[in-house]
Amino acid sequence: MPGNVPGMNLISVSAMTLPLLTHLPASQRQFLVAFSGGLDSTVLLHRLVLWRKQRPDIGLRAIHIHHGLSPHADSWAEHCQRLCEHWQVPLVVRRVQLVDEGKGVEAQARKARYSAFEDAILPGEVLLTAQHLDDQSETFMLALKRGSGPAGLASMPEAMPFAATQLLRPLLHETRASLVNWAQRHDLGWIDDESNDDDRYDRNFLRLHVLPQLTTRWPHFADAVARSAALCGEQEQLLDELLAEELAAAMDHDGGLLIAALRPLSAVRRSALLRRWLASQRAPMPSREMLTRIWEEVALARDDAEPCLRLGRLDLRRYQGRLWLVKGLPILREKVIDWPSPYAPLVLPEGSGTLSLVSGAEVRLPLAEERVTIRFQASGTLHIVGRNGGRKLKKIWQELGVAPWLRDTTPLLFYGETLIAAAGHFVTREGAVQTGENGLQLQWEK
Repeated sequence: MPGNVPGMNLISVSAMTLPLLTHLPASQRQFLVAFSGGLDSTVLLHRLVLWRKQRPDIGLRAIHIHHGLSPHADSWAEHCQRLCEHWQVPLVVRRVQLVDEGKGVEAQARKARYSAFEDAILPGEVLLTAQHLDDQSETFMLALKRGSGPAGLASMPEAMPFAATQLLRPLLHETRASLVNWAQRHDLGWIDDESNDDDRYDRNFLRLHVLPQLTTRWPHFADAVARSAALCGEQEQLLDELLAEELAAAMDHDGGLLIAALRPLSAVRRSALLRRWLASQRAPMPSREMLTRIWEEVALARDDAEPCLRLGRLDLRRYQGRLWLVKGLPILREKVIDWPSPYAPLVLPEGSGTLSLVSGAEVRLPLAEERVTIRFQASGTLHIVGRNGGRKLKKIWQELGVAPWLRDTTPLLFYGETLIAAAGHFVTREGAVQTGENGLQLQWEK
């Protein structure tokens, strides 16, 4: 539980060599510290405060995530606030709600935490987290348990892209024992989270029961694991470099992946390219089984199929000989939305954007007796401006190259029961403005 707010031994600051200094870029000036109030992040923040005494140009902020999982969560936030006030470090406290996606409380908390970090970080800042060498061993062993390949076994890098900036882990080469020693020497108080003693969580089980025995038998086990993780990381980086040109050639400018470019490849090479394409789209990394399903169930599905696989919150689809990753879209097909004031913007449901009718020369004005609505499907034969003959809406979408997953979410403007226009795509003959008449344009801000 929280200890007393510690003092700082400022007499020793000028003579002190801070281990932190060797792991931070000399040009970086602004830092946001993930501060739980536990041992690791307390030591990290303390060192940065000392460093700031030597480098007054350093900008330092901290962020504490209130998960609400412990009855002590409020007192932990108060402890962090007192300590940051004492150290003159601005603190942001963010309360988060966990979303159950079937991956366990640890994964939910981590996702919520990093989402909050991304929202809070300011331009020019980098995020600092306090994972250490023992954490690296746990991460490696968890990846081994899952049967991960080199990418997973590479565990946590010292630096990685995050949001529009970077995430740095300056303590990654230090053991927990060294951090305890630092905290005791400087009389630091920290929070002990009672959940860390619950060995029902995989990470805690490793920390409490497995790794101590391995370290007793092999004292340098954590260092060896770190070397193996680094070697795995180097192998992945090498593959990234070797496959970069091939991946770029297989992708189009919209991010789709050409299936034809993958067909002649060996299964191993194809899987490596698929993983890197998914990483470029910020998709969760698939298992070996999922990679097989992507190829067999989506890429090789019959020509008239519209296959779809869910990856996290993304859908993997096929269209026009390409693989696409798209966000899960709302179900709007059956909705009919009244637009009683069509000259005022209309906010669509489910975050689907905003429609506006502005001055233009495409769409006629509605008659006084015509009810204006927005729908997402239309029946019958349609005649659109610029095309001869009538067509079903499905055929029009195909000719215009509109992907199947976008067809039921594209707003359709109706006057009465007559389709007038499809936002961003076409105007029907019944909806076209006549020569000499005032007209409108349908704008869709997605």
